[in-house]
Amino acid sequence: MTRIVELSTDQFHREAEAAYLTLDRQPVLLPPALASLIDEQIAQLPASQPPQSHLRLLLPGAVLGRPRNPAGLADQMKHHGLPVRAARNTALLEAITDLPPIVVADLFGISPATAHRWSQLAGNSWAPYLAARQRSRP
Repeated sequence: MTRIVELSTDQFHREAEAAYLTLDRQPVLLPPALASLIDEQIAQLPASQPPQSHLRLLLPGAVLGRPRNPAGLADQMKHHGLPVRAARNTALLEAITDLPPIVVADLFGISPATAHRWSQLAGNSWAPYLAARQRSRP
């Protein structure tokens, strides 16, 4: 949630029929329903922003130029039947089955050891691959 509340409107863009959200310099294709919700959110944003800021926050907080409180957003999502932790854990498990734990650690902002434990929980240990790679180095 701490990363979500810091998203800016500059990270969202449309090309023809597709909409993208740029995360860490990587554009991610959004489902049309989510893109429409983001369009609505941007249309409802107040025009005012701090003079020193060049970014408009997608989820502005009560204080001008500051993002919304992540805990408050999580509570609101839970109230609407969107459990944040369960969704994050599901996304993490999906990612850990396709990517090495070190990559997932960076994507999710968790330690490499935690990513490795998640990999073991998912039954997708990369340890044999890493050991073989280490042995093949001169």
